[in-house]
Amino acid sequence: MNIKITGTGSYIPDVIEKNEDFYQHKFLNTDGSAINSPNEVIIEKFKAITGIAERRYVDNTLNCSDIAFLAAQKAIDDSKINQEELDYIIVAHNYGDVKHNGEQSDTVPSIASRVKHLLGIKNPSCVGYDMLFGCPGWIEGTIQANAFIKSGIAKKCLIIGAETLSRVIDKHDRDSMIYSDGAGAIVLEASDYDGGILSHATATYTVDEAHYIYFGKTNDQDTSDQRKYIKMYGRKIYEFALINVPAAMKSCIDKSGVDINDIKKILIHQANEKMDEAIVQRFYKLYGMKMPEGIMPMTINKLGNSSVATVPTLYDMILKGQLKDHSINKGDIILFASVGAGMNINAIVYKH
Repeated sequence: MNIKITGTGSYIPDVIEKNEDFYQHKFLNTDGSAINSPNEVIIEKFKAITGIAERRYVDNTLNCSDIAFLAAQKAIDDSKINQEELDYIIVAHNYGDVKHNGEQSDTVPSIASRVKHLLGIKNPSCVGYDMLFGCPGWIEGTIQANAFIKSGIAKKCLIIGAETLSRVIDKHDRDSMIYSDGAGAIVLEASDYDGGILSHATATYTVDEAHYIYFGKTNDQDTSDQRKYIKMYGRKIYEFALINVPAAMKSCIDKSGVDINDIKKILIHQANEKMDEAIVQRFYKLYGMKMPEGIMPMTINKLGNSSVATVPTLYDMILKGQLKDHSINKGDIILFASVGAGMNINAIVYKH
């Protein structure tokens, strides 16, 4: 039995937030002190490092569960399945529903239960649950669904990655420019097709790395704002990723039995353009090779870092012909990979 992706869908928000829109922000250091550079210089350096020129935010009426539903509906329609036959709905996110100008994350009921409700699925045997696994959550949800189908307890699963990071960013933190919103989804099911998921690998590092990404106070120490915002130690994450992600990717390839030269595309979490390029370059260096041209499609320059949504939206956009100069054809072998809060790393080798 093989396990195949039979449908994909994504939701890319309409609101475009360009780098120039941050010119009037009051950026501060973590201790609350002023940064001794004009915003134009700060943003120019940010663009040079991350590759981000603009990002997408949801409009004020939408929450994480709403865009998860919109991506899910597209994936179900694309797969042409009867949604009542779904055995599992797995939703990867990290912050739940945070309403516009809201002060609290809402995760009860689960985002998966909300998505099932919005889809109108009546079958009680369709089980919904949430996956909290940092940015690698969607890949991990897919790995779990693969295990369910292999074991025989499921035949069809819906896996969604959705996040509205614009609701949990500190406007006084330079790192706030990295984050964005979006949702991507797939339907995974048993198939007689020659291919599907060939191998997977996951690792969690917590001795020193557990709190590299965390929830913390605003950089503005003169405010009474008690809300918590997404924060990170960027340099530590960069160094961690360059050492550990290439090795995890190689482990996954070696387990699959696939020749490295047969990999057509690497769909890596869109976290930071320079970091992602360095990861893939080091990955190929482990095989004594140079990184092939065009192997790593990127959307971060226009869409930013939407956490769990970056890999499934990238995959969907390529399959739907929405990413110039990139395509995935029948029989192509691709590598999904991600790194994020936890610190977690995972990868999947997949034959399309």
